[in-house]
Amino acid sequence: MADSSGLRPSVPLMGVEEEHFLVDPLTREVVPYAGDVVRKAAEDLGDLVSGELGRYQVETKTPPCASFGELHGELRRLRTAVEAAAVAVGARTAAVGAVPLGTPIPMPVSDEPRCVEQLRDYRGLVDEHVICAAHVHVGVPDRERAVLVSNHLRRWLPHLIALSANSPFFCGRDTGYAGWRRMMWQRWPVSGPPPHLSSYDAYERLLTALVDSGTLPDRRTLFWDIRLSSRYPTIEVRAADVPVTAEESALLAALVRALTVTALRAVERGDTGPGLSAELLRAACWRAARDGLRGEAMDPCTGRLSPADGLLPSLLRHIGPALEEAGDRETVVALLHRLTATGTGADRQRAVHARRGSLHDVVDALVARSPTVGLR
Repeated sequence: MADSSGLRPSVPLMGVEEEHFLVDPLTREVVPYAGDVVRKAAEDLGDLVSGELGRYQVETKTPPCASFGELHGELRRLRTAVEAAAVAVGARTAAVGAVPLGTPIPMPVSDEPRCVEQLRDYRGLVDEHVICAAHVHVGVPDRERAVLVSNHLRRWLPHLIALSANSPFFCGRDTGYAGWRRMMWQRWPVSGPPPHLSSYDAYERLLTALVDSGTLPDRRTLFWDIRLSSRYPTIEVRAADVPVTAEESALLAALVRALTVTALRAVERGDTGPGLSAELLRAACWRAARDGLRGEAMDPCTGRLSPADGLLPSLLRHIGPALEEAGDRETVVALLHRLTATGTGADRQRAVHARRGSLHDVVDALVARSPTVGLR
């Protein structure tokens, strides 16, 4: 029987954390106004908005949502409030994975004790951490199952990286990558795809060793693309650039939820997940970040190449029943077809640059004038 939201009990809630840059509307460069923007936005949003490691970024957090429509509405609401707060202090917000222009390094760091501790431990990595991501949470309260779900999700990380790629430019140049944010992020310790783990006990032992060795300052600072949230009863997927639009963030969450539900079904059958080669999986993720949905994609199971435009059909075949169960199939299929036609955020940024010839125009196209305005 469905609950009052219309979902079956087997369909978990989902939520999204989005990071956004603050930019000067005249220079189009990032500005360290996070403290002022967070204080202003918190008047409407409370603890749904916060600062980040650096003062160029703010983070929003949706409440748990049952449906695509509810999540999309929350993302729009949060983006609208943060944009209004930014305008009030003389800035704008931009949903992009890396800083397109300017010289933002070294990044000014928040004076929160945890941020100061990270600067002490990670040094130059923090100086250059001028990137923004989207993190999707899906409710999986059973920690033992959540670890096994992570094993299954690893296979699909290249798909999520490719379709969310939104950071081709960095500090005034085209990097040649669709998702340059990933190249910057994977330099951090314990980053990238998580290992295949046999149990929650194995997860805990590894995490304890990483914290005790000083590699991680605490359990909240785990850099894997997939992790068990330390604060919520969720599995958290952190592989994506922040998408240009709220609608694309909701699409990302619907895909991750469907992958999670599909993985839970496999775990219930006794399947602990494929034991992929760590090297092949890392290489497939690198190729996805470089090429997005263009060129060729690498299968992390076999190492074979195939046209990247086949990524989305294969993903849909895998999660079709879960999308149907959640009532998301029609919406997700339509949005993926649109994404295939218009390109990723990286493709659209490059199209703007090709037409107009200036990264100022790219930033102008990215700036969140309203939650309904996307990159054309």
